[in-house]
Amino acid sequence: MRLFLISIVAAGLACSQALAQGIPGPASALSRAEARAANRQPAIPRAGQEQAAVEKLAAFEARVGQKPNILIFIVDDMGYGDPGAFGGGEMIGAATPEMDALAAEGLKLTSTYAQYTCTPTRASVYTGRLPARTGLIRPILAGDQISVNPWEGELTVAGLLSDAGYHTMLVGKWHIGETEGMRPHDVGFDEFYGFYKAQKEYTQAYDERRFPDLVLDQDKFDRYQSIGSNNDLIYGLADGTTETIETITSPAQMAEGDTRLKDYTVQRIRALAEGGQPFYISHSFMKVHADNFPSEAFKGASASKFPYRDNMVEVDSHIGEIVDALEEVGALDNTFIFVTSDNGPQMDSWPDSGYTPFRGAKGTTWEGGVRVPGIAYWRGMIAPGRVSDGLFDLMDLFDTSLALAGVDANGLPTDRYWDGVDQSSFLLVDDGESRREHVYNWLGATLAAMRMREYKAHLHVALAQEKFLWIDMATVVPTGLAPWLFNLYVDPKEEYPVGHRMNAWTASLGAEMKAHAATFRLFPPKDLGL
Repeated sequence: MRLFLISIVAAGLACSQALAQGIPGPASALSRAEARAANRQPAIPRAGQEQAAVEKLAAFEARVGQKPNILIFIVDDMGYGDPGAFGGGEMIGAATPEMDALAAEGLKLTSTYAQYTCTPTRASVYTGRLPARTGLIRPILAGDQISVNPWEGELTVAGLLSDAGYHTMLVGKWHIGETEGMRPHDVGFDEFYGFYKAQKEYTQAYDERRFPDLVLDQDKFDRYQSIGSNNDLIYGLADGTTETIETITSPAQMAEGDTRLKDYTVQRIRALAEGGQPFYISHSFMKVHADNFPSEAFKGASASKFPYRDNMVEVDSHIGEIVDALEEVGALDNTFIFVTSDNGPQMDSWPDSGYTPFRGAKGTTWEGGVRVPGIAYWRGMIAPGRVSDGLFDLMDLFDTSLALAGVDANGLPTDRYWDGVDQSSFLLVDDGESRREHVYNWLGATLAAMRMREYKAHLHVALAQEKFLWIDMATVVPTGLAPWLFNLYVDPKEEYPVGHRMNAWTASLGAEMKAHAATFRLFPPKDLGL
């Protein structure tokens, strides 16, 4: 196990012994969370709220005659401040009326957290487990030699819901493995229509303006192509069927990728509505990950006229069309919708990048890297106009989806640790409060920070050596004698630690991080060799 993890786990040995004995209760006086089991993330008990949600779901099922549909929109690299509802929109030259309407008519979550980059977030959404546990701490790239298939033995929300009678489908970006045994339709999704990689990985070999040393050098180009990375739009089924729909050989093709994805989701919603089977769809946009090439239909569609902003307008429009399709087939009232991003904006590609009001960006565990928009919408089930700063980790979509579908999470295997929290009562009850007390921010295999209530403590920080270059020109350093501790209500941009000068909870936050680290001693993580 890696050196830092060894040291912090050793520091939490007493906590691991308590966990092993099944001792409930918080790790510190600050915590309201209670342990449900040694292998599950402690959560804040809200008995009345949870019972109210159970009753509300039961009434829905009795009225409709089936479980709810679940539709999750994941925009790639959208910044916290990109949608108008979160401070962007028209103010930054890219109006987002569709997302803004969902936020106004549903629940706007102002403290939603992703992982520091795309692959870890997507893995956590589908497995309900931290990437440090599954080993999916970064993209598995063509040419990588991994020692273990990370998906072997893992359960996905798609597979569990498929077993419960749902049709499960991923449309769009996967980015969690492209070899057999690691594809969406290999790990629980009944159906896949999309791309294995990020947008840039399809276009860089054909964009001579940005990558002339690759595109115009035949030797380098041939060597790059010999890596064998898949460059196709793929259709796959759980029975093993895998077909190439189109091979991407130009930026112009990729520019139209999200339109094709939107058309497919709309088509499948119309077909599935006729069958009466509930569905779980993860619609995962390729945009607005760099490099951005606007669709012909959206060139200049934003007030900004920059490609990223045009693509934000496109993504927003596609969300609206898909929601309209649900309305047209009479399924909107039966569908839980969640809109989010897989991490903060990739500022290294500025100005082909998004906006966040916070410090840092994609690739860091500063708020700018991990705090993302979160919108929960379900007409008639989630009261309109709600806004909450309660903590919501995107991993919680795993447990929450199971709860909405009536799948008992208590039946999950006990030989591994589950990090998600069922937040169905938080979302569905009119005055619901979050059941999550902690958000853990990992940089790969290193526990870097933790948020608890309004406090955030950093053990490791990324320091950019040049403006915007949070990936390409940054160092990661330990914080020294004490964690850098911020009160995010006073200092949301994490500009000046309060620590020992102005905070009484430093020791308590340390104890909570030790308790978290101790779970890795009881349930050792996978090491894929990444």
